[in-house]
Amino acid sequence: MSPERDSSVSDAPPDSPDRELGHSRSQEITIEKHLAAHPPPPERSLARSIAIVATCTAAMVVNVSNSTSVSISLPDIGKAIDIQEDQLQWLLSAYSLSSGCLLLFFGRLADLYGRKKAFMIGMLWQMVFAIGCGLSHNGLTLDILRGFQGMGAAAAIPSAIGILAHSFPPSRARSTAFATFAAGAPVGGAFGTIIGGVLTQLTTEHWRAAFFMSSGFSAMCFIGGLLSFDQDKVSLEADRRIDWIGAMLVTSGLVLIVFVLGQGPMAGWRNPYIIVLLILGVILVGMFVLWEHNLEKALASPNRPRSIWTPPPLMRPSLWARAKGRMAVILAIAFLNWSGFLCWTFWVQLFYQDYLHLTPMETMVRFIPMFVMGIICNFFVAMVVSRLPLVVFVVSGTLITAGACVLFALIDTGATYWAFGFPSTLLVVFGADFVYAAGTIFISSIAFPHEQSVAGGLFQTMTQIGTAFGLTVSTIVFNTVVSKEAANLGVTVDSSNSNAPESAELMGYRAAQWTASAFPFLAALLAAIFLRNVGIVGHRRHHARDADSDQTLTVQSPVDPTPNMTNAEASV
Repeated sequence: MSPERDSSVSDAPPDSPDRELGHSRSQEITIEKHLAAHPPPPERSLARSIAIVATCTAAMVVNVSNSTSVSISLPDIGKAIDIQEDQLQWLLSAYSLSSGCLLLFFGRLADLYGRKKAFMIGMLWQMVFAIGCGLSHNGLTLDILRGFQGMGAAAAIPSAIGILAHSFPPSRARSTAFATFAAGAPVGGAFGTIIGGVLTQLTTEHWRAAFFMSSGFSAMCFIGGLLSFDQDKVSLEADRRIDWIGAMLVTSGLVLIVFVLGQGPMAGWRNPYIIVLLILGVILVGMFVLWEHNLEKALASPNRPRSIWTPPPLMRPSLWARAKGRMAVILAIAFLNWSGFLCWTFWVQLFYQDYLHLTPMETMVRFIPMFVMGIICNFFVAMVVSRLPLVVFVVSGTLITAGACVLFALIDTGATYWAFGFPSTLLVVFGADFVYAAGTIFISSIAFPHEQSVAGGLFQTMTQIGTAFGLTVSTIVFNTVVSKEAANLGVTVDSSNSNAPESAELMGYRAAQWTASAFPFLAALLAAIFLRNVGIVGHRRHHARDADSDQTLTVQSPVDPTPNMTNAEASV
């Protein structure tokens, strides 16, 4: 899996491919200087290349499994340390809150001060706080430590994306690397559910063992990164200051929005503090966008005064408009697809444990096909990503995921697992694998070398917010349907739905899955409309496209490309 070089150099006019990507001439000069300043490193061995991909993928597996392993253990955690049922969700929300809201900020720090450093600190941080979670004896302490644990993921995941983009130039190796990394999300979801169920039921430590397992895998990722990653290169950006105002605005705004999405269904959407916090969160995010737009305009001005009020932007708003606005479309699709995928996972798990009253072990066994199919999807994407257009991956993947949700919405509770549960579990990972793999390859192609981690962090942020949004909407639908169906039977349900009739609960589960299916269906529609003219995002040996083609283009700097800093392949 050693990096390959593509000898083709685009001689397109200065205003064609890079201009369509949103690259300014000053930014191109910065990239060329960076390329010239860093000669190609010695040829990397195949074993080391494999180790880099394996370490980054393992970090993604750890990140996702940190949620699913806890999710399957929630009933046992609540009983063990006396956490009320309506507060158990915060063990998941605290992690997603910190990991999702700090991705942009930590991605920027990684781009500036070193991706390897950020990755190592992130994995070490996760290891330490996973141990702390395993030793907790009350709910409040566990909630707080889970929040701190998520900060480690926010540092590690954008760094891993940047490391892969810079370790592998546009090539078959890069396509394989990102396809493998993408498989870490669904594989991590299944792995966490499987191992969490086994440890919770069979070990003497029960739910605590899941946190100790997470600590061990985080330590392995730390060691893998230490031994395999290339040394960090110093950023050559002329201005390396941090946009602290932008970081404060976006982090605060996202924290409030994600908090409201998690707390709203429990506290009630008409509760005054929920309304106020939601409005405040939206205002802060809006102020962040305006602030970043102002900084980007100042950055483009050759005569801009250097002051504490004009640092480089944390995230260039023009990034969303790259590739004729298709960057924004890919981010929206990631948001919607993860809304559907995680909704399916959440409600299927509850269906098995709370409705069918299966044990964690019995639930775990039913998720094994997801783990296997996630690996198979990874190999499939790696083999054909250089042969099929982006729209094929996105539309087919999202439609298959939507089909998995529909299967569970139509489930016959008297039928065997093989009739509905098994095929649904097989199919649901397609969208996660296809969208994540093709999406990250696409984004790494149109992002500048000095903003790879920020772009990766933005993509990951959209998946995290999509998860919170999907769970919130489907929870509202579930509660509404259960209450309505129970009322028709003359039953007034309590706040936790514990006294709801089984028939009402089943209707709620069906409605939640229909809601989950709507998200990937909408993502497929967006892809079919806006991505239909996008070409192949994976590496192809020979590109013979016109400079103004709407298909895959080869865009390289005039200087000799290096495996660390190249923007060689961009689909516009």
